[in-house]
Order: sequence, then C-alpha cells, then structure tokens
Amino acid sequence: MLRFKNLGSGSSGNATVVEGRCGTQVRRLLIDCGLGPRQLASRLAAAGLSTDDLDALFITHEHSDHVGCMEKLALRHRIPVWMSHGTYAAIGAPELDGLLNIAQDGLPIDLGAFEALPFTVPHDAREPLQLRCSDGATHIGLLTDLGHATDHVLAHLKGCHALLLESNHDPDLLAVSSYPAFLKRRISGLYGHLANTVAADILRVMQHTGLSRVVAAHLSAQNNRPELAQAALASALGWETSRVDVASPVTGSDWIACG
Repeated sequence: MLRFKNLGSGSSGNATVVEGRCGTQVRRLLIDCGLGPRQLASRLAAAGLSTDDLDALFITHEHSDHVGCMEKLALRHRIPVWMSHGTYAAIGAPELDGLLNIAQDGLPIDLGAFEALPFTVPHDAREPLQLRCSDGATHIGLLTDLGHATDHVLAHLKGCHALLLESNHDPDLLAVSSYPAFLKRRISGLYGHLANTVAADILRVMQHTGLSRVVAAHLSAQNNRPELAQAALASALGWETSRVDVASPVTGSDWIACG
C-alpha cells in the first residue's frame, strides 16, 4: 500500500512524505525539505511521524523553498539523500559525508517497499526532477515547479491513481497583481509555474478510471485562491469541487491512501 501526505506547499516551504508498506516492511521518503528543522519536526509529529522514521530524502531542485534544512537533517540523522548532479552543484556541492546519491532521469530508486522514478521537468533550475512512486500495483505522481508539461512529463504521469499537482496561479490574478513585470513573465513562462488552466489541461490528458485522488499544490498566496484551483481541476475531471484537495502552506494535506 502507498500513501502520501504533504507537510506544506508553497513559496514558504515544501515537503511531502511518501510511505510504502509491503508486509511488515515500511519505508518513508521525504520529498523536499524546504522547512526549518523545528517546523519540519512539528509537521512530522502532526502526521504521526518523527525524523527517525525517514528512510531517505529526495530534493527536486535547488530553490531554497525545497532545499531548506536538507543538509542539517541528513547529517544529524544519517539519512541518505538523492538529488540530480545539477541540483547538487547548484547548492554548492556540500560535504554530505557519504550520504549523497545522484538521481537521474529514468533511473528508478529502490526504497524496498516501493520505487521512486525521477523524471526531468522544464523549470528555471539546474537539473530539476520530479517523481512517480509505485509499489507495482499503485502509482502516485508528484509534480510541482514546472512551466509546462512536455510529452516526457505526461508519459511519466500516465496511469497514476493519485496526483499531487501544481496549480500555482490564476492568470487573471497574476496579470493584475503587484508583482513586477519580470517576475510575472518568469512565473507564467515555459520554465516557471503551472497556471490553474494548464494544470487542468494536464488532468484532462491524465484522466482514467483509476485516478481517484488529486491534490492541488504550490498555490501562490498572492495570485491564486484555493477555490479557483479546485474549480479548474474539478471541472477538467468532471468531479465535484470538494473531491479536489488543496495542500496548505501551513498544514499541508491529509494522508492520501492509495491501494
């Protein structure tokens, strides 16, 4: 069985736990570590976990709201870390005392109870990767921080039973926001962040009878509203709006079980 819980999503910090169970074996992967150590510990505790329950860390890219306390957490608790070579170089190639593992597009990471498959995405970072997690029967796609969905991205999301999907901004709100013009161009560009409308288009392509859970993530506090993201994603799937969950920057999401 696979399940996941977002611990916080947005420019203030990102972290998501994926948990797999196979018989008596339980493995947990923390995807991104963009929170401070105390905040991370508090949110893990709210999820019924502690840092000692984490078996591995995966860093999607070098932006501070995703890296956060990674180095301190890994070294203090001796947790293996996976990231791309580009991400490692972009954060200054810190000494991780043998804990570093280089992740590559298309090369699966065996975590015992489940597998994590990294894939490249178009984002303004050195070598960003996102993940598809699977125990063989159940598949979870985790996709944030990209400006558009390439065929390569869509291929890696095909057949997922649950999706954590970026729905960063409403184009109309972004257009009239107080953000400077260069930042608006960055956010809405091909290497920026997904608009609600673009996330909805992805769901139309990805929809199948086995897709049962969708969590809207990485919402902009200034340029989006939860109800707008929910409405766009639900409409794309023909679902009631309440069926689409929204990850909060403060409380994240509930545990989402699959399989």
